[in-house]
Amino acid sequence: MKSIYALLLLAALSTTALGQVPDLTSLDYDRGGEFNFVRVQFDTYYGRGFRGYGGPWSIDFPDADMNFLRGVSRLTNIRVMSDPIVLRLDDEEIFDYPFLYMLEVGQGGGLILNPIEIENLREYLLRGGFLLVDDFWGVRQWDNFISAFSQVFPDREIVELKPEHEIFHCYYDIDGPQLIPALYRSDEYGEQGIDYATNHAILDDTGRVMVLINWNSDMGDGWEHTYHPAYPTRYANSAYRLGINYLMYSMTH
Repeated sequence: MKSIYALLLLAALSTTALGQVPDLTSLDYDRGGEFNFVRVQFDTYYGRGFRGYGGPWSIDFPDADMNFLRGVSRLTNIRVMSDPIVLRLDDEEIFDYPFLYMLEVGQGGGLILNPIEIENLREYLLRGGFLLVDDFWGVRQWDNFISAFSQVFPDREIVELKPEHEIFHCYYDIDGPQLIPALYRSDEYGEQGIDYATNHAILDDTGRVMVLINWNSDMGDGWEHTYHPAYPTRYANSAYRLGINYLMYSMTH
């Protein structure tokens, strides 16, 4: 495992550091690649999240997912697959992928997890999987998320990650959580007037981050609007840096 860890880091560090939004055109994909982007589809209290019918889970899809895959390919030596995937947590196929992504988990009254989804997600995380939760804002949405997600690990504390945590320094050297605003907003006025971001985590028994909770920040918009003329480059850069750090951590831990 130490050899694999070292090889992954060497491969990653052999690439050019992010100085600007990556060129995402004419990209070669690898059908047998090491990473694919898996977005979690979920239900909410005020509407079921059937694929093709929208819902909070589908915001920024598929542009954010595809651009992040392209960014990972350009900015690291990780081989990526071509098309992002949408899976529900009660689908056994989640165990084929080390990295899951959820967003807008506080909208629509909050997400609903059925008993199979709860059991599957708990087992997935304890086996070594990683879940990134992104783009939800304010205390009300936090409470909505926690009321459902606490069923997965009712006895595990949610801890705040400080800027010195390894996850912020395992690839890019980042000064802790970053507020990444949505399109047409700024870091001085994010959603609901919030001007700060925090990262929280659920850890396994060895201290590994199993769940990374990106609160009051919107990486998905940073990926989706990479080339939008009204979206500042610095926000997109921050979104790629953070996302790649989280991915690199998940693949080496």
